[in-house]
Amino acid sequence: MIKSIFDKGQPQSIAEVLENKDERVKLQQEILQKFPKITLLDVKLNIPGPIKNNCYLEKIFAEGIFDLEKIFQSSDLPFILYEHWEKVTGPENFYLVNSNYRVVKEKAVEFEDHQKLNRLFDADVLINKQKQAISRKELGMPVRRCFLCSRPAKECARSRRHSVTDLQNFITNLYKQEISSD
Repeated sequence: MIKSIFDKGQPQSIAEVLENKDERVKLQQEILQKFPKITLLDVKLNIPGPIKNNCYLEKIFAEGIFDLEKIFQSSDLPFILYEHWEKVTGPENFYLVNSNYRVVKEKAVEFEDHQKLNRLFDADVLINKQKQAISRKELGMPVRRCFLCSRPAKECARSRRHSVTDLQNFITNLYKQEISSD
């Protein structure tokens, strides 16, 4: 029986996570320069602590991506997987979506809220005219809620209201409920 899905994996330092973020921003900018009229959807897991990728997190990612693509296909939103990253800092997909950014953001939020596992994902929507991802707030949508206490998730993250251990225990239990019967 799995005690914690975070017992495996290569711990990442803050410097490595920030380096990955810089690589992500660089790729996002390159994509938006190459395809200035396209909406970019960047999908990654938001995982607390130093372990960002392992066989368990890859299963969570694959399950979520399957759900995301199903939502986009059923909405007749034309999308192309432009690039997939499989890094120790976590898996990530970059999609080109030929649709208005508001529609894409609405579908991204639908995905994030669709099933319990999807709450672990960040589905960022970017367009050429804007430096940052389109926020829920900009479109008048409700903020994301913390899966432990239901307060606004950003508030809990900024204040570090919950320990990494508590968050990882929640994710491990979610994995056991939704993916594994171990």
